[in-house]
Amino acid sequence: MADKTTIARPYARAAFEEARAAQRLEPWSEALHVAAAVVADARVAALLGNPHVTPEELAQLVSGIAGPKLGDEGVNFVRTLAANRRLKVLPEIAALFDTLKDAEQGVADVTVTSAAPLDAGQRKALSAALERRLKRTVRLHCATDAALIGGAVVRSGDLVIDGSLRTRLERIAYELTA
Repeated sequence: MADKTTIARPYARAAFEEARAAQRLEPWSEALHVAAAVVADARVAALLGNPHVTPEELAQLVSGIAGPKLGDEGVNFVRTLAANRRLKVLPEIAALFDTLKDAEQGVADVTVTSAAPLDAGQRKALSAALERRLKRTVRLHCATDAALIGGAVVRSGDLVIDGSLRTRLERIAYELTA
């Protein structure tokens, strides 16, 4: 079976193109997340593979629970997913849609894992430096990992900047034993 992301990608792109054309990126993002939450619920997920439940019934169920957040375009999108038996990939579609939306709006999600918690000043300075480097608005997500010993690891998409003391020590140990 194909990877869920592979299946979700064309649907996410189609939803994104529709939302961008209508200049409704935020409402579409919210609607997709609401529908994804409905599909992720264990009670609804159990119905997705049930052969006794028709695609139209599934579409009505998801649309009914998601409510007015979906709008007419969202209801049609859910119907299309249901007809193609793709409702179970809605969480991946929502995530891919947000990635496309962020790229369009010039926003980058950056995760910083540091050995010690960062204070507000450090976060602000790091955000400013990353915005200059990435040439995008940065949404900073911070985590701590004492195993790093010191320094930090910065991740944004494919970019990884590892400035941790643990990695430096591992490099030194490798060079000494090689």
